[in-house]
Amino acid sequence: MGKRLSIDEVTLSQGELYTVVTNKKAKGRAGSIVAIIEGTKSDDVIKYLQKIPEGKRRRVEEITLDMAGSMKLIAKTAFPKAVRVIDRFHVQQLASQAVQDIRIKHRWEAIDQENQQIQSDKIDGVIYKLMLFENGDSRKQLLTRSRLLLYKAYDNLTESQKTRAEILFNEYPEIKQAYDLSNKLRAIYNNCKDKTLAMTRLMHWYNDVEKSGFKSFRIITNTITHNYREILNYFDNRSTNASAESFNAKIKAFRMQLRGVRSKIFFFSD
Repeated sequence: MGKRLSIDEVTLSQGELYTVVTNKKAKGRAGSIVAIIEGTKSDDVIKYLQKIPEGKRRRVEEITLDMAGSMKLIAKTAFPKAVRVIDRFHVQQLASQAVQDIRIKHRWEAIDQENQQIQSDKIDGVIYKLMLFENGDSRKQLLTRSRLLLYKAYDNLTESQKTRAEILFNEYPEIKQAYDLSNKLRAIYNNCKDKTLAMTRLMHWYNDVEKSGFKSFRIITNTITHNYREILNYFDNRSTNASAESFNAKIKAFRMQLRGVRSKIFFFSD
């Protein structure tokens, strides 16, 4: 046990989820595991965590987690003195997914448009000629190949990605607008040093979201509003779930190396 913990979920085999509590001080190495509990049901997880002596649990000062209601209940009940911090990357992930949803919507439209044009040209007895942009992408390829670049800040793009991004944003201003909103949220996390400034910047971001009219981003603002205390707690110590993700990655790598887990009893044994 340490004063700063992380709680997360990991898939062991066949989609079965386990709740993993780790000690941040160990940084994903030996001594990381506080508990691995089958399932994510809050009542079950709490029951096992309460087997840890209460004195040890009450000495936990901070615990990082995602926005799942069950995780918040587990942390609040099992570690009553700990400040709960929602991992920044779970919040940013929501914004990135919202951008991707818009890209995917336009990609399906491009596929449908191409199919209709092929069918129309076939009826007219005309050979279909695929339209290409200056970088050699077709419209469908442009939207497919832009997936990864939309996860990155513009300054981190390669030259070829910047070229593709410029074409994409010129053809689809809606995607550019969503991409900018996502990057503004990332900038709040990167640049703000205290809760007050972060709260002010978030309010400005809320206004930008309202002006955009994007339903998916309005859902994100509502989610942030419902979890704002735990989200703002990040700016006290800038704590994340990175250590838990590191530990989970080791479990997944071990599982892949063995091509799955056939015996869970053997997997968990010493």
